[in-house]
Amino acid sequence: MKDLEGLFKHFVKDIYYAEKQVLKTLPKMARKATSEDLKEAFEHHREETEEQIENLEKVFEILGLKPRGVTCDAINGILDEGKEIMEEAEKGDTLDAGMIAAAQAVEHYEITRYGTMISWAQTLGMTEAAELLQKNLDQEYAADEKLSKLGEDSLNREAA
Repeated sequence: MKDLEGLFKHFVKDIYYAEKQVLKTLPKMARKATSEDLKEAFEHHREETEEQIENLEKVFEILGLKPRGVTCDAINGILDEGKEIMEEAEKGDTLDAGMIAAAQAVEHYEITRYGTMISWAQTLGMTEAAELLQKNLDQEYAADEKLSKLGEDSLNREAA
């Protein structure tokens, strides 16, 4: 990581690892959700995450690299917190509210990573990579908004 391109390559590997871990976790969250709307949101985002991984694989191709992640301690910690909530939160609305919070922590991490990577790709003249990353960022913002709406419209009040 001696220059911006090196940092960019590292972050691509980092977010690739993160998306792969999220892909493994979303089905577990969908199974635990008691709200049908939340279950559907997790299932829909699993499909989007598959698309995001494909977009990242295209970025690897642009960079001339084999798709490979590097361990991301940040996402591992966020996902561990989510597992703790799924194991310890009271079933029903309380569990759903906790899973929304855990899922939003993941979304916010991804949003910061994608935002930075898009800026770097543009600086490096990697327009196609920036466009692929922007698609992922747009999906992350939409997922975060959907989770906020679910929490604010009903689940948070019901958990109270």
